[in-house]
Amino acid sequence: MKLKQRVVLLAILLVIFIFTKVFLIDNLDTSAANREDQRAFHRMMTGLRVELAPKLDHTLQSPWEIAAQWVVPREVYPEETPELGAIMHAMATKKIIKADVGYKGTQLKALLILEGGQKVVFKPKRLGKRRYSRDYVVEGEPYAGYDRHNAEVAAFHLDRILGFRRAPLVVGRFVNLRTEIKPVATEQLLSTFLTVGNNTCFYGKCYYCRETEPACADGDTMEGSVTLWLPDVWPLQKHRHPWGRTYREGKLARWEYDESYCDAVKKTSPYDSGPRLLDIIDTAVFDYLIGNADRHHYESFQDDEGASMLILLDNAKR
Repeated sequence: MKLKQRVVLLAILLVIFIFTKVFLIDNLDTSAANREDQRAFHRMMTGLRVELAPKLDHTLQSPWEIAAQWVVPREVYPEETPELGAIMHAMATKKIIKADVGYKGTQLKALLILEGGQKVVFKPKRLGKRRYSRDYVVEGEPYAGYDRHNAEVAAFHLDRILGFRRAPLVVGRFVNLRTEIKPVATEQLLSTFLTVGNNTCFYGKCYYCRETEPACADGDTMEGSVTLWLPDVWPLQKHRHPWGRTYREGKLARWEYDESYCDAVKKTSPYDSGPRLLDIIDTAVFDYLIGNADRHHYESFQDDEGASMLILLDNAKR
């Protein structure tokens, strides 16, 4: 073989060697990156795992005291929450000592007080005419349909996954309306109870609550979600969402037709400084993931001058 041919062959072999080396290194780097991603994922999943253990390490504190101490202006609960399982277990099992109609709103809910004086909001699973099961798909407008109790549970855990920590604690619970609720119900709530077939039902007090459309248990047992009430030392302030809908047929909100609307919002308090506008963006992502197009208002802590978080309440529209 001539010298020139040998040089060409060696050059080709060198190029092949270099490409092979680079490819192998890239593959090794990619594999190492994938392994690190998998380890990070498993660490995240381990941190998110919750076991509803009934015991607390803090024997001198109730679960309600611990949860109340967690609340600060920028989070409802901390990143590290070893007591979370015990608090959620208490929410699902503690004795109900009082039951009343829920706070103002469009959807049916009940206000319960659990043993130890903790207030929680109970949203029932709706059965019967015009109601739906867990896997039913609601058709129509994005804000159509009734609240779904399991949507509150899913939204709370999504809040944990995203690392927002802005949604109050939520857990599922079964309650016996006849033995757990009626004996401790206020007259106002008790007056909304009725029997439909063999099922105990109630319709409560709210904007859309009707005697003709009660929430019914399966017999006496009703499934629902229980949301932990935020401490009274953190009063809430309600704000109109700058990207809320008009809810009027044929009438558009300003953001739907004004291309300069975003610039106008950014010049308006509390969106002109602080984290509130970024919270609005976070919440838009959160609402998209849970299928909620009904956040016409939102809450923050009172007198915060825009410094506190946007609190993720009422996440049950889907």
